[in-house]
Amino acid sequence: MNIHLTFDYELFFGNNSGTVEKCLIAPTNALLSIFKTYNIQATFFVDAGYLLKLKELAPKFQSLQNDLDTVEKQLLAIQEQGSSIQLHIHPHWEKARYLNGNWVFDMENCYKLSDFEQVELEEIVRKYKTCLDRYVETPTTVFRAGGWCIQPFHRLKAVFKELSIQVDSSVIPAVKFASDHYDFDFTTAPQKAHYSFDNDVCVEDENGYFTEFPIAGFRYSPFFYWRLYGLGRLFPSQHKMMGDGLFLAQPKRKNNQLSRYTWNHVSCDGYYASKLEKVCSLLVKKETESLVIIGHPKGMTSFSLKKITEFCKKNHNKHLFKALSASK
Repeated sequence: MNIHLTFDYELFFGNNSGTVEKCLIAPTNALLSIFKTYNIQATFFVDAGYLLKLKELAPKFQSLQNDLDTVEKQLLAIQEQGSSIQLHIHPHWEKARYLNGNWVFDMENCYKLSDFEQVELEEIVRKYKTCLDRYVETPTTVFRAGGWCIQPFHRLKAVFKELSIQVDSSVIPAVKFASDHYDFDFTTAPQKAHYSFDNDVCVEDENGYFTEFPIAGFRYSPFFYWRLYGLGRLFPSQHKMMGDGLFLAQPKRKNNQLSRYTWNHVSCDGYYASKLEKVCSLLVKKETESLVIIGHPKGMTSFSLKKITEFCKKNHNKHLFKALSASK
């Protein structure tokens, strides 16, 4: 089986974005050390809007110049380790401001690409990809939408073809969520390791130009989430996130998780990493061709790094850990 470890390389988007050192640099270095030990390739979906905003404002703020220099150095290290950098877009950076040493975000009508008029949407994709491609030897061809908000895809189709973006990994089959900012519905997506599509990420089309590599899903019990929150309070040194920012609010999601079984992504963030081996074993029994796991450097904990290490150690000789690319 091909295992695709994928990481959204980004800050937080709540009232506190967190620091570059704790949200990106330190946890990513820890991950790269694991991957080097076991000769593993991963995919880092880099928030290109953040890079572009850093480049825009660095000449005015020495602190941002320092952040830019540090991030650029790490992007080089990611590639030297053998992992891949691909395109991640959070378009709220269009309205982001830097005030008194902090990022200030206005999420109103700008969190997802579909919030923008068509001309604006296409220009954002072009300029963000152009910015990110300056940091890679081979132009990016794989995409993940910020907040998984890739719908409606038909609005992205033309500009993606223009820019040779051929692969997406935003879909979590059977999952949907809507709030003031988020809006995605993947309940009808094919339950496959990968599939071709054209106009709609949830509709398979054998002749489609694009390929979807869905993020794997798992059915979590309420007990899992009660245990997650309990362990965080009992053993903070093991379960406290390395990232030092605040998440964007997701109303009612926590209550749902604590009161009923829910289908959610397979992740290596925090306590979610405890399920990696179980999910892998289940998919091997089903003879599944590939497994896509999501993670975030900012969401790493001492516990999750330990579990990722165990998972890689046990499986690096059994399965092929690959970066996502346009070729299956």
